[in-house]
Amino acid sequence: MAFSAVIVAAGAGTRAGAGQPKQWRDLAGRPVIRWSAEALLEAGARHLVVVVADGDEGLAAAALAGLDRWAAAAGGATRAQSVIAGLAALDAGPDEIVLVHDAARPFVTAAHVACLLEALKNADGAVPALAVADTVKRLDAAGRATTAPREGLWRAQTPQAFRFGVLNAAYRAWPSDRAPTDDAEVVEAAGGKVVLTPGDPMLMKMTYPEDFAMARLLTGARSLRIGQGYDVHRFGPGDGVWLCGVWVGHSASLIGHSDADVGLHALTDAVLGAIGAGDIGDHFPPDDLRWKGAPSDAFLRHAVSLVAARGGRIVNVDLTLICEAPKIKPHREAMRARLASLLRTEVDQVSVKATTTEGLGFAGRSEGLAAQAVAMVELGG
Repeated sequence: MAFSAVIVAAGAGTRAGAGQPKQWRDLAGRPVIRWSAEALLEAGARHLVVVVADGDEGLAAAALAGLDRWAAAAGGATRAQSVIAGLAALDAGPDEIVLVHDAARPFVTAAHVACLLEALKNADGAVPALAVADTVKRLDAAGRATTAPREGLWRAQTPQAFRFGVLNAAYRAWPSDRAPTDDAEVVEAAGGKVVLTPGDPMLMKMTYPEDFAMARLLTGARSLRIGQGYDVHRFGPGDGVWLCGVWVGHSASLIGHSDADVGLHALTDAVLGAIGAGDIGDHFPPDDLRWKGAPSDAFLRHAVSLVAARGGRIVNVDLTLICEAPKIKPHREAMRARLASLLRTEVDQVSVKATTTEGLGFAGRSEGLAAQAVAMVELGG
């Protein structure tokens, strides 16, 4: 069955974060909007109109480069106005089927389209929907929750299917001072019969940052990154050193702007390197008095939080401490436990080793202590 489609992509998408409208963001190597555009065209769309914010035509052209049978149209201030603009840009007869889809739902398939087309044989509109499975709560003005009945409630998704003439006439009759929640509501208000087709959890809407993390999991868009770090601090007067967040008694201390924990510094640089986020000095400048004498665990926590913000996790780390003294082995398990806590990993994901330089170089002369680290990070696409 022939059909045309309108993809609404004129919103700002600010709740999704990242400072860029969600429809133009990358998802597993493709812009979000391209996922649904490709799917609708492959499902047989005769023509596709992509409704974008005025001035975003260039973004659409870049995102959909290489695709045919599509055109861009400038949207309006509201979603309803954007849909009307998309319908106006279609060259469709009154009986042609038109699908209206939100660009923020990238995982539409030909099977979803087929269900909608079949259902429209005996209806004015067809909408994929999921039954509400969770208990529904309503908050009153005082913030008190009451339970609302969920029987008969469904979560509407897109694309939604209509005859072009039916949807066009319904929008012309819709009051301009009201904002419909979806296109089906417009047809319902005009007296049209709207039916539901099986929804799909994969037709999720990308609204918040965590939705992108989930989408990357669904696409298998995960990547492994490796970073390395190296740090040195010289010895000075004192009675011990901080190493990997553990105090180790010694005949000297390490000298540095912070607590001079050479192990944490090397590991912080390794984690930052894995995500391409510069080095420890970029985030905690040594000339900034805020970090004078600061515990270095704050630096590593910050690096780990940057990984988490990108939907990632630490896979494992391997740290080598290079010195003649102090002896590391008696403290190694305490160091591993402390690092696992800071990295939010299990202890068996953390390796701490020690070696000497056989008396060679500054470490061999006990002038200082060095550390080198490698971190593997798994990130979303």
